[in-house]
Amino acid sequence: MLRRLHPDQPEAFAFTPANQAWAEAQITKYPEGRQASAIIPLLWRAQEQEGWLSRPAIEHVSEMLGLAYIRGLEVATFYFMFQLQPVGSVAHIQVCGTTSCMICGAEDLIGVCKEKIAKNPHEISADGKFSWEEVECLGACSNAPMAQIGKDYYEDLTAERFTAMLDELARGEVPTPGPQNGRYASEPLSGLTSLTEYDSGKTRFNASAQLATDIGDTVKRIDGTEVPLLAPWQGKSGQGKAANTGKKPAKSAAARGRGVASDKVSEVAGEAPEVVAKAKPARGTVAPKAATASPAPAKEAVAGKGKKPRTMSAPRKSGADDLKLIKGIGPKLEKTVNSLGFFHFDQIAKWGQDELAWVDQNLEGFKGRASRDNWVEQAGKLARGEATEFSAKASKDGRYD
Repeated sequence: MLRRLHPDQPEAFAFTPANQAWAEAQITKYPEGRQASAIIPLLWRAQEQEGWLSRPAIEHVSEMLGLAYIRGLEVATFYFMFQLQPVGSVAHIQVCGTTSCMICGAEDLIGVCKEKIAKNPHEISADGKFSWEEVECLGACSNAPMAQIGKDYYEDLTAERFTAMLDELARGEVPTPGPQNGRYASEPLSGLTSLTEYDSGKTRFNASAQLATDIGDTVKRIDGTEVPLLAPWQGKSGQGKAANTGKKPAKSAAARGRGVASDKVSEVAGEAPEVVAKAKPARGTVAPKAATASPAPAKEAVAGKGKKPRTMSAPRKSGADDLKLIKGIGPKLEKTVNSLGFFHFDQIAKWGQDELAWVDQNLEGFKGRASRDNWVEQAGKLARGEATEFSAKASKDGRYD
């Protein structure tokens, strides 16, 4: 199946502050030089925020990871877990249609989708709440037929139960994930004939369904609740979910339209990192474009730790250096760096620890990038006319990834 970007695209994308903090925390999980490995969880979070992956979202995530846009597009278009077109505001239904599910009644489930949602896959229902598609094997063959909604599996379905589930979702109710016929997991339908001690001490639902129910991370995400998570080695306090303040987070414009998901808790969570960058343009608005004849005006700096380096109001007469030859600086981040008053390698090479700390704090949406990617060392070599491993590859291939 040919997977292309949808013809109608929003003008811009920005993570909500909580999701931005979550995304920055995920990047810290990966070793130096391997931050690009975070692309799948970041793309997934962007999809959970908006409901689908737009081109601006793919490009935004690519910039966060210092990747060429084509690399982000390669990942997004390869994996069928990513939706490249708008989906229903409540749920996108993925019905498994491979052998076991087909034999056990998947065609009946697809018939329900055609009757209650839309005639064709990827079409949105008349009320805007649902969309559906048939997918290949999802690996729950012993519980066939089944469907996936978000992260969760709904198994042992019948046409009647599936129809009732869609009605529940339409009313704003949350069906419990897992087997829908009374089975606990994938044991024989007639009950256990061995290992009967397994019945003692088990939770109400199987592990996956119980976790989804406990933390509310099912389709209940439509209420816009956000639970930003941090990597455990970041030294934050707290166990399990983020501390409950007793106040429901305010919904962003994106959350009101699509909903924002919280992630299943498999790691220690704590306070969200401080988000000091200014908010990016909201989805559906046009980001202001800088004039090409002159550099962008300097951004207002964020007060905080560190010492502001010496800046320039414009590049020298010879023209600005190609800062994209520094690993970690992509096309949009280069504009941000320029807007802070840095146009040349020798400027960056002179930063001390205090200056570096200041820059790290003032990189909108990219906090910590300058330290993490060793900009000072790279800029020093480039200022002396020496090539770095990254700049040599970028110059040869014409790609900044």
